Amino acid sequence: MAEFPQLLHTAIDTTDARALAEFYRELLGLRYRPGDEPPAEGETDDADWLVLVDSAGNRKLAFQQVERLEPTTWPAHDLPMQMHLDFTVASIEELERHKARAERLGARLLLDRTDDVDEPLYVLADLSGHPFCIFVA
Repeated sequence: MAEFPQLLHTAIDTTDARALAEFYRELLGLRYRPGDEPPAEGETDDADWLVLVDSAGNRKLAFQQVERLEPTTWPAHDLPMQMHLDFTVASIEELERHKARAERLGARLLLDRTDDVDEPLYVLADLSGHPFCIFVA
């Protein structure tokens, strides 16, 4: 018996579960949980819940289809973030490479704090407007 509950995965609301799952699958090098893969060509994709796993099969992220989603207005506080994901990289060069990859996948830049010598970082928004940080740790 575990002393504490165990985190299974983080679930993210989105109006396009497949597109957001694909974004994070590509960005983080994850794969679909068996049964959640994209449908064959010509078949409909009616997925309203998708899970991404790592190479060992551990759940990492889930995506829940919602009808409507109000993206955060961060850094303004009209609609706060409520949640964001943090990702670390080993160097400034890796930071720049992964920011560029994220943008090619459809992310948009919200904040550039690469001039911070203690913790250079970018805050980007994913396809659904959820902020995430990539920083040198």
